[in-house]
Amino acid sequence: MVTYVAGPVKSTVDYIMGRQEDKAKVRNVKVNPSEECVSKHKLLVMDMWFKATKSWHRKFEPRVRVWKLMEEKTCEEYRCIVGDKVEEAKWKGLGVNDHWQQMKRIMMETAQDICGMTKGPYRHKETWWWNKDVAEAVKEKKIMYAK
Repeated sequence: MVTYVAGPVKSTVDYIMGRQEDKAKVRNVKVNPSEECVSKHKLLVMDMWFKATKSWHRKFEPRVRVWKLMEEKTCEEYRCIVGDKVEEAKWKGLGVNDHWQQMKRIMMETAQDICGMTKGPYRHKETWWWNKDVAEAVKEKKIMYAK
């Protein structure tokens, strides 16, 4: 395959770079002699076959609403319940990992009970450009639609 022609000199100086694992996907490589991409260089074309991949969506996993612990009332309630559960727990005869697992379980269960879990994926609504008039109009529209 001659890709460079300058008078009597003909040589292969143009290459297509690819990964080693993509070598098996190459179906055909050819030089288009009538097409010059750069002066004195002929167009090098490679056909590859790729398997179409399915686009997948990450499955939603509910999460604990830990940001609610920033509220003073919620945080105080959480501390009281965790403190009571820690006092009631049986800690004697347990190893370090067992202590950790039990403490983790107590904190997670309490956070789930106090804060709750998320119900669906986060949906960011672009409302940064809204002013008070638009917000009121949308609110009225939602009220009218609900009737």
